Amino acid sequence: MSTRIERRTAVVTGAGNGLGRAIALALDAAGATVILVGRTESTLAETQRLLTGPALTLVADTSDEESVAALTATLAEEDVSILVNNAGVAGPVAPLWQLEVKDWDEVFDVNVRGLFLLCRALVPTMIERGDGDIINIASVSGKRPLARRTPYTASKMAVIGLSRTLAAELGPYGVRVNTLSPGPVDGPRMDRNFRLEAERTGSSVADAEMAFVSRAAMQRMVTEAEVADAALAMLTMTGMTGADIDLSAGMVAP
Repeated sequence: MSTRIERRTAVVTGAGNGLGRAIALALDAAGATVILVGRTESTLAETQRLLTGPALTLVADTSDEESVAALTATLAEEDVSILVNNAGVAGPVAPLWQLEVKDWDEVFDVNVRGLFLLCRALVPTMIERGDGDIINIASVSGKRPLARRTPYTASKMAVIGLSRTLAAELGPYGVRVNTLSPGPVDGPRMDRNFRLEAERTGSSVADAEMAFVSRAAMQRMVTEAEVADAALAMLTMTGMTGADIDLSAGMVAP
């Protein structure tokens, strides 16, 4: 696997924690030079301390055009051939008719606009090189109903649509674009969701979790390590583009 990754330079957004950190660590272990991008310097620094190979840490708001322009200028001398758009927010948990417009916009700014800005910034050098890989982190949410989460599910389905179209545009230039759609990932974000659901329904947190994971064929969530492994495996599949890979323990199974 490492032969398709080693000595390449990879940008990972949202690299300060969670899936971004796990993917950055996996790329580092496979021999890539990793550029860590995120909003919070302290969490990025923590990720960098866990890496064993060369790395660069850049604080940036990927949803902000000026911030991305500054990021692009800093990377002008870097030969970036892998981009993992992982930065995202979960957004509010409420019925659509109770949502604030600002909350809806924040989710789309980070989850979709940020992805667009990073792709627009880094794609030209990939085209010039005639090779490159973009992995956009989507979600199984939206492929099946997820009540009270319309901004998140709509944004992640937008990521899939953007990625498929971009794959068609970039295919002739040798650049591959794919989406990785995790199911619920065991960790702090899902713990928060289970607490909120327990409060809403008057059930226990354990019951809220069981009700959720029972929708998956394997009756469990996936792990950050499993998602990172899937991202690396996708980078070895040179004939794959425009694909959307579900990694959900069967969450989207009928």
